[in-house]
Amino acid sequence: MVIGPHFFPGDDPTAALLATLAVFGSAFLMRPLGGIVLGRLGDRVGRKPVLILTVTGMGGATAAVGLLPTAEAVGVAAPVALLVVRLAQGFFAGGEVTGSATYLAESAPAGRRGFFGAFTPVGVALGGGAAALVAGVTTTALSERQLEAWGWRIPFLLSLPLIAVALIARNRLADSESFLAAKSERATAKAPLTEVFTRHRGPVLKVTLLAIGSNCGYWVGLIFMNIYLTNDLGYPKSSTFWIMGGISLFVAVLMPVCGALSDRWGRKRLITIGFAGYAVLVVPAMLVMGLGSFPLAVAAMVVLALPMPIVQSVTYPTYAELFPTRVRYTGLSFSFNIGTIVGGGLSPYLSTWLISATGSLLAPGFLLMAAVVVALLTLRTVTESSHGELA
Repeated sequence: MVIGPHFFPGDDPTAALLATLAVFGSAFLMRPLGGIVLGRLGDRVGRKPVLILTVTGMGGATAAVGLLPTAEAVGVAAPVALLVVRLAQGFFAGGEVTGSATYLAESAPAGRRGFFGAFTPVGVALGGGAAALVAGVTTTALSERQLEAWGWRIPFLLSLPLIAVALIARNRLADSESFLAAKSERATAKAPLTEVFTRHRGPVLKVTLLAIGSNCGYWVGLIFMNIYLTNDLGYPKSSTFWIMGGISLFVAVLMPVCGALSDRWGRKRLITIGFAGYAVLVVPAMLVMGLGSFPLAVAAMVVLALPMPIVQSVTYPTYAELFPTRVRYTGLSFSFNIGTIVGGGLSPYLSTWLISATGSLLAPGFLLMAAVVVALLTLRTVTESSHGELA
């Protein structure tokens, strides 16, 4: 762990890690608020302007992490500043992924929403893979002293050129035809959140519970496993970063394939296979990781990642299909982000705490199994989409 001691100095590495993960998780608490505010804007003024705002806000907050002073320089102000920046990230993230899912679902040709909708999680996976690869290059190219002194800032500052690229791309987009049609017919919602809670409580609950399972699968199955392999099992950081980056890119390549299959075979069938895969594979994979062989650990990580492209790619268009155009951005943003708090924000922290409290390195695996069982039960209540035009 490189970043934690700069903001939470102390003699107990587990305490520093938990403090870092707590700040990491705090950003998720802002996501529902961001989803409400940005979702309302998206349902009232359009998808495109909000997507431009979210990518700018997220990128700027990420770059700000690389500019923050450390606790050694400013004392307690350092972790406070880190917390503020993470909260800003969370606020803008609350409308970013769900806005992308909304836009792609509404812009996709009829019968191909699964394929095009899969590109939302492709972006997430590519971002995670690129971050892991940058971390791998940084840890390989720099000495331990350089990494601890200033090298940890590099991955965050690299978000600055990415903001420019994203802004150029999004400025060229037209707003979705579904939204433009609703706007021209004066069919947009005046109070989207109120309408969501009065008319669409069922979809809110379904998306929330499904999102808990999908986010827990992503954050425990990939992000936490980075911590697990390095901190708990002692594998080298630089090698682990390379493996995580490679797996993320592998998952990203498979996502459009899984999305296209959902257009032919149905969403529920594929999502069921994905969630069941997590439940069956996670504990055996973690047992193999603990055998002390890095090649076997890598193989286990690849196997554990196999359900990820299925779950991530197919759930996003499914979420969008559960809400009508007039409140889609708000409904999807609020419910998905509540699920993200539990499945994504809390799961890395809970995983670390469970290992410390129980002494069992397998505890995170059982946490993931519980989350996907809830998701599978929820999935039984979802009505299969006709894959036609969105309402």
